[in-house]
Formats: sequence, C-alpha cells, structure tokens
Amino acid sequence: MSAAKGLLSLQEEDLTKIIVASAHLGSQNLDYQMEKYVFKRKTDGVSLFNIGKMWDKLVLAARAIAAVENPADVCIISARQVSQRGVLKYARYTGGTPIAGRFTPGSFTNQIQSAFKEPRLVIVTDPVADHQPITEASYVNIPVIAFANSDNPLRSIDIVIPCNNRGKNSIGLMLWFLAREVLRIRGTLSRTEQWEVMPDLFFYRDIEEAAKEEQVVAAEPTEQFQEPAQGDGEWDQNIGQPANLQTGFVANEEWNPTDENWNKTPAPTESWANQTATGSWGAV
Repeated sequence: MSAAKGLLSLQEEDLTKIIVASAHLGSQNLDYQMEKYVFKRKTDGVSLFNIGKMWDKLVLAARAIAAVENPADVCIISARQVSQRGVLKYARYTGGTPIAGRFTPGSFTNQIQSAFKEPRLVIVTDPVADHQPITEASYVNIPVIAFANSDNPLRSIDIVIPCNNRGKNSIGLMLWFLAREVLRIRGTLSRTEQWEVMPDLFFYRDIEEAAKEEQVVAAEPTEQFQEPAQGDGEWDQNIGQPANLQTGFVANEEWNPTDENWNKTPAPTESWANQTATGSWGAV
C-alpha cells in the first residue's frame, strides 16, 4: 500500500510546474464548500489551495476515468475559450468525447436531437460556465468531475479538483496532468519515463497573436550582410587588402614588374620601306 502511495504521490518536478503555472492560486472570494481545500489566504485575500489535497483529488478523478471501459464514454466539456484547446488535446490523447464551445441544451436529456449523447462520466472545466451540462447530468444520474476555483459552487458535482481554472497556463497544466495520470493508470504510459507530450500543447493560444508573430518572423531577413572588421590585423602585406576578400590571386615572383623578362625591349621588326619592290608591285 505504501509503495502504491509513493507512485501516486506528488513529485518535485510536478510541484514546480504547479507553482510556475500558478495553478494553486484561487480568487479573493471563497465559497463555503471550498474552504476545506484552501490552505491559507494571502494578505490581499487571494486563496492558496492545499497542493496535497489538489493532487489527491486529481489522482482520484484519474482513477474514476480509467475505470470506464470505453474511453469515448467520457465526455469533457468546456464553454470557456481559454480551456478549449486543452479539452481537445485531452480528448485526443485519452480517447474521450470533447465538447468545446457552446453546449447544446438537451444533449443529455433530449433523445430526438442529433447532438444527443449518453456518456458514463462528464468532466467540466468551470462549474459556472458549464452549469447547463452539470444540471442535465444530474437529471440522468451521470457523475460529474469538475475543475473548480475557490469561489465556484459545488452543487451536483461528485469529484472536485481545486485549482485555478481561469488562467490559460494553469487549466492547461491541470488537463495535462489528468491526461498523463489516466494513461499511466491504464498502463499505456510508464511511470518511469517522461511523457513526450509537452504541457504547452494544452495551453490556450490566441490566433491573432500567433498570426502577428508569424508575420514578424517572415519579415525578418534570413541573412544579414556583415562588413569585414577594420583594423583586425589580418591585412595581407603583399596586396594591401584584407585576406578574407582575396579571391585566390596572390602576387608572386613570375609577375613581378621588376623582373628582367618584363624590362626587355622587343626586337624591331623589318620595315616595309627597306624591301625592294618586285614584280607588279614595283610599277609606278
């Protein structure tokens, strides 16, 4: 039992990720049902979650998800844009059914509509924004797992994962943790090796900002001309130019203008005036 607890316990590198992503920071408001998950409050009123309880709830949720035989029967929902990318990535790696965007009312209760689903488990990223699927799940007795902040109500929620569900890095990291833990419990991923998927793939990315970054990168020249440094002591004494600008021409003794072969006066040729006219050429 202790060995299993050690494998499921929080590791130091995961604790570092949680702190860097500010996943342990709540809001200034505190719901009475969330008080047991708050460790203390800062001077400005911001709640600090108990990271140990946060991790225990995450592992409990992962075990409940892994118990579902068909991964597609797990429906993960996000109406907020900041967590839609993480929801789609989670569904891709775990085989769940994502609903990113507006939830169609009656998807769990109205059997005649095309968007009707019968999941065995529902995961939501915000109890306030996703109140409609939580309410419908309670009507048909579907258990609900929710990522909740310190001021979120826990009505009709079976398993709550306390965390900062409003930051794009924090909610993306928590979805990455949940997906990795589900794969480890299923046996798809070993606990002794690192998951090749990076957490930033679950982070929200603004399309407009990404397009601006691509335009800036495309506008930058790939190669910039650099002038040779002057006075670096790499001058050729024979030519008087920098050695790195020479094209292979080097002065040698054969081309020296002072050579005697260059100073010789060419021999005079015979003049046409000294020749005697012969034949028809001599007639005047």
